This record gives sequence, C-alpha cells and structure tokens, in this order.
Amino acid sequence: SGPLKDMDFFVQEGGGARILHQFTLESPAVSFRVAGEKDGIIDIDLRTGILYINGSLDWETRQVHKLQVESLDESGSRVKGPYAVTIYVEDINDNPPEFNQTKYFGVVRQNSRPGKPFMYVHATDRDDPSTPHAQLSYSILHHFPKYFEEMLFQIDNATGAISPTRTGSYYLDPLKQDTFTLVVSVKDMGGMTTNAFATSVDVIITVRETLWKAPSTIYIKENSTQVHPVNITKVQSNEPGVIYDLFEKEKLPRLPFSISKDGGDIYVTEPLDREEKDTYTFFVVSKDSTGELVDKPLQIQVIVEDINDNPPVCQQDLTVIEVQENEQGGSNIGTVLATDMDEKNTFNSRLRFQIQSQEPEYPSNNLFYIQQDTGTLQLTGRSLSKRDSAKYSLKVLVSDPQFQTICHVEVHVIDINDEIPIFEKSDYDSVTLAENTPVGTVILEIQATDGDEPATGSSLVIYQVKEGDPNNTFIIETDSETNRGFVRINKALDFETMPMYNLVINATNPEPLVQGVKYNSSSLTAFKVFVTNVEEPPVFQKPVYKIEVSEDIPVNTLVMTVAAYDPEGDSVRVSKAVLKEVQGKYVQYLACEKILFLQKSHFLVNLWGNNAAQKSKAFLVLQLHDVNDNPPQIAMDNPTFFCYPVSGGERALIQATDADELFFYSKFTFSLSDEMNTRNNWQISKYNATHAYLSPKHGNFEEKVYDVPIILNDNGKPPLENKVNLKVTICKCSSENSCF
Repeated sequence: SGPLKDMDFFVQEGGGARILHQFTLESPAVSFRVAGEKDGIIDIDLRTGILYINGSLDWETRQVHKLQVESLDESGSRVKGPYAVTIYVEDINDNPPEFNQTKYFGVVRQNSRPGKPFMYVHATDRDDPSTPHAQLSYSILHHFPKYFEEMLFQIDNATGAISPTRTGSYYLDPLKQDTFTLVVSVKDMGGMTTNAFATSVDVIITVRETLWKAPSTIYIKENSTQVHPVNITKVQSNEPGVIYDLFEKEKLPRLPFSISKDGGDIYVTEPLDREEKDTYTFFVVSKDSTGELVDKPLQIQVIVEDINDNPPVCQQDLTVIEVQENEQGGSNIGTVLATDMDEKNTFNSRLRFQIQSQEPEYPSNNLFYIQQDTGTLQLTGRSLSKRDSAKYSLKVLVSDPQFQTICHVEVHVIDINDEIPIFEKSDYDSVTLAENTPVGTVILEIQATDGDEPATGSSLVIYQVKEGDPNNTFIIETDSETNRGFVRINKALDFETMPMYNLVINATNPEPLVQGVKYNSSSLTAFKVFVTNVEEPPVFQKPVYKIEVSEDIPVNTLVMTVAAYDPEGDSVRVSKAVLKEVQGKYVQYLACEKILFLQKSHFLVNLWGNNAAQKSKAFLVLQLHDVNDNPPQIAMDNPTFFCYPVSGGERALIQATDADELFFYSKFTFSLSDEMNTRNNWQISKYNATHAYLSPKHGNFEEKVYDVPIILNDNGKPPLENKVNLKVTICKCSSENSCF
C-alpha cells in the first residue's frame, strides 16, 4: 500500500484474480476512481483503494494495460491525479508452435550440392518472441523410406531450410526412389527443455533427374563458313543464379570455345581445322557468387568432322624405279606413293591412280599398268629393252573425290646381271703379321672386275671370306667406284690360338644372276696369313676379385689367393693379399703393393702377376663389414642449459651418436645413473630413436654447472653401454633465452 502516485506493475499472464496494490486516502479524499484499458477485469475498490485483477491476463491479447487513477472528495471532485498506472503482462509458454502449412511439398535434383537448401518449412509461436517461449527449433523425426544409417536429408534447426546431406547428394536417384516423406518437428523453448511444446508436419520430397549433366559428344564440321561464335550446346546447374566457366583439360595455345557466364550456353568461337586438331576435351564448372564450386565439373567432348579440303600429295617429287631388261610381263616393278591429309579410312582420303602419259611411247604407248587403288606399277606384257629406251617418264594422275594431283615417275631400264666378277689373280700368295698387329689394319688389297653396266647392282662386287676364317677374324670392304677390296683385321690375332690362316675369298653381285649364269672359280681367290709370336704378359683368371671381411679380422689372416697364367706357358709368380696392419677402420698395408682408398668400408688393391719379361695387373675389391665396437656418446654440438631460476618442467633435447654404422642399432636407450642425487634432481624421457629430453624435477637449483651421469645403450649386436657425464649449466638468461 501507499499514497497515490505513478506506478508500474509486472504481472504474469494467467493465474486468475489477484490484488496488485492498495492506494491510501489523503484528506479530503474519500474515494478512488480508475479509467483506461481495464478490459473488464481490472478495477479498484472505491473506498479501500485496492487495485485488483478479477480474472486472468492474456499476453497474446494485450501486452500492456495503461490506467489512470485519481482520488475524489465528498462532492466527487478530483483531489489528486490522475496518476498513470501501467500493468505489463509477462508472457508464459502457453502456446504451441504452428506450421504455416498442413503439409509441404518440395523438389530436389539428383546430385544437388550438400547443405544447399532446396525448400523451407516455417512455423510461428504466439508467445513472446523475445523469450525462449517463442524460440523455435526444427528437426527431422522420421525419414521414409530409410535405406542408409545416415540421413539423406538435413534441416537447419534455426531456419527450417531442408537440404541434402553428403550421403544424399551422392545416393539420391529418381530411378531408384523418386519420393521421400520427412516428418519434421518444431519445438519452442529452443528445443532445449523437456516441457517444450512440439508440433510436427509431413514434408513430401520428389527427387528429379539432375539438370547438371554433360551433353553427348558434339560433332562440328571443320572449316565452317558460319558467322562465329556458334552455339553448340547448353548446360544447366541444379541451382539458380550460378556463374558458368570453362577450363582446359589440355594446354592449348587457345581454346576455341566460350560459355555465357549466366546462361550456360557453350559456343565455338572460330572455324576448326581437323588436320590441326581432331578432338577437343574441356570442362564446364558452375560457381556461386563467392567463387565456390556448386557442381562437379562436366567433361565436354568435341569431335571435328572431316570435309574434303586436302588434295593428294606425292610422297616424292620424282619417283625413280629400276627395271631389269629380263623382267616378265605382269611383274610388279614399284609403287607410286601419295598421301591425303583428310581423315583416314573415309572417302575424303580415298585415292585413285591412273597413268596419264608415257614418254617415249616406244615401242608402244601402254608398256605400263597401274593398279587404281594401290598405285602398284606393273609391266603390261613384254620385257623392256634398254636398246629401245633407257628411261621412261610417266605422269600419274592421283585423285580423291574432289582434288587431283600429278605425280612424276621415271622408270630406268637397267642391264641384266649376266656377267660374273673375275679376280685379277687366283692366288695372292701370303701375308705375315705379328700377333699384336692392330685391329682395323689393311693387310691386303684385292681386285675383281665385272662386265655389267657400271654403277649398278649388277656390276658392284661384294667380297667375302668363304673358307679358312671360322671366327670372322678378317673383313673385306669394297670401294664402290673401283670395286677394289681391302682386307682388314676384324678381331685381334693370337699366335697361340691360330698361327696360320688359309683363306678363300669369293666375289659376288648384290643383284641376282640371270637364269643360266652361275658363279665359278674365276670369282674365287686365295691367300695365306702367317701370324708370328709376340711375348705377352701373364693373364689373371679374373680382372676383378671381390671379397668381404669383418673389420676385426686378425692380423696376418689370409684374405684370398689369386691365380694367373702365361699364354706362352711360361711360369708366373702371383702375390697373395695378406693384411699386415690394421689401424682404426682403415687397412694400411697389404703384401702386394699399394691400396687406393675408395670409401669408408671399401678398398681397391692392385694385384701384380709377373713372368720373366712381362707384368700384368688385376684388382682386389676388399669390403669391410662394421663391428659394433664403439660405445655411444652424447653429441656436444650445443651446450645443455636451463635458465635460472628453474621452475621445474623445462626440457632440454639431448642427442646420442655412435661411430659404428647405423645398421648396428635400431634405437638408443637413455637412462639416469642409479644415484640418489641424480634421480632426485633429474628425469629423462625418450623423444625418438636418437634423442631424449632431460628435465629438472624441481626448482631448487643454484647458478652453476651440474654433472648429470647418463647411461647410453646402443642396442647393437653385441649391445654396448656407456656412462657419460653430461654438463648442465644453470644460468641467468637474456631475453632471447640464452645464457648471459
């Protein structure tokens, strides 16, 4: 209660009748009066001044009641007021959410982007939107049918936007299932309390085939005369408002295609030339306004169709064909070759051949015939004679369905091979050579002559060793202008293997002899080769000897015995390789000459074999295998320190090293010495196979250098252990965390 004045009241809706306040009378006032938005349930007792509610307030009907209260005297005149009394109705959650439709229908395209909404559901709540009472949360209760554990659709709990999940984007297919029903629920109180109101609705979703699909292969005729650009196809995204673009699959100087950014229409921008490029492959992409890909790229395939725009081309400016006089009628004497750049295996590149003219036309004008589809030239009926003409010129017309080309052919009539080569001597006596005569040396010149037409295959002489040279020790070369033969050494001579050769040489032509003519003894000659002995060095059985030993091999161990022999049968002395001294891992001396160091565990040893007059050399490669004979050590590249004062928990990285090959350990083991002070002050933990962390256990350290005994084990075979005193400095540090 209290005197009359402006007042505000906050009253929850519902709850029935109640007293809000009692105003007290002040003389000469004897009663009260209230006016305003009473709505038939708000009033004041005239005498007692009690302001009361005779019923339940409803926030959804009125959120604020504005009243005017005044006091009156005996005559009914105003004493005080009117004062403003405002009643604010506070909302309670007494209304369930309501969807704006009793059922929803939506359409989603196959392969739509995950998370991209294709429809919305919307609900409202009559409660106060500024309170959780009207804060709505959407969810999917059921999914019919449901083929997968994962949902095919998802809903934004705040906006009601429905979109495919990643699984849905991949699996939705109208050919497999074209309709789905979702039961969508909406709750107030943000869906966070168990006593929230909930309402559900059915959402019927139809799956339709994707609009975003690659067109079938596009065929474009080459060298089109249309005005470019020319529209060749169109693509369409499942989503509206996307931006289309092209990118190349191949790196081309230019891509003769374009796309409308907002419409998806694809154009060819210029005439294409199949002979330059017969196929094009590129991709179309769709992007949103932020540049993100909306759909997977589509591959576009374009095939350029051929037109007959290339004439036949002769492969040679002049085709020369040689024909022997004795060639029979109907014989194939050669082929006229021509090409066409148009597409193979089409009529555009089909060539036809025809003889247009023959010069001279003697003894007849049809001495030759050409097969129209192959270009093969044949003699028509009779053999040619060089006496009639040594050369014929032909013009061959080569045509495709639209173009014609003339190819020029010369037919040379050549003498038949009816003469054999004849040697000037039937015996060239003998040649004496030292066995060390160099390979390639000319040891004899020979000569045969041939009566056939010069500079033809009928008169060219080819020399060959027919007998006496089973190993091809000799070779004979011909001077094509003079037909002179040069006998050369082809392989090294060896007195011990072959001291004498009795050679028979024949002379032939590359062209076959005519029927009835045969080679005879006139085309044969002979000579002897005597090989003289030359003192030779001894020969090792192997040029290189290899052996593997451990580095801890005892001094004076026999490593290997090597053998050599003398080609002439003389005695040979061969040294034995014996280790004489080992220092560290490097052999210093062997019994047989000096060592060339190759790498840490390899040595190359020169081995010498001697006979009375000659010396030869072989190599011994000695590979040393490491033995685990070096204990592990702490790498001292960087000093170990901690900044003073120590707080505890700091870490310093330490590294173990080993002079042995890494093969001999898989990892180092780090541990602290079993001493009380050490284990009370420090702890060590593994980091990896070669490193560990050292940490102080507490902060009670002085500024000084501490010796921390660490035990390292290399886990080798056999394992080696080493106790190392690591010096650790506790020091005041600079701002860069390094010791002053």
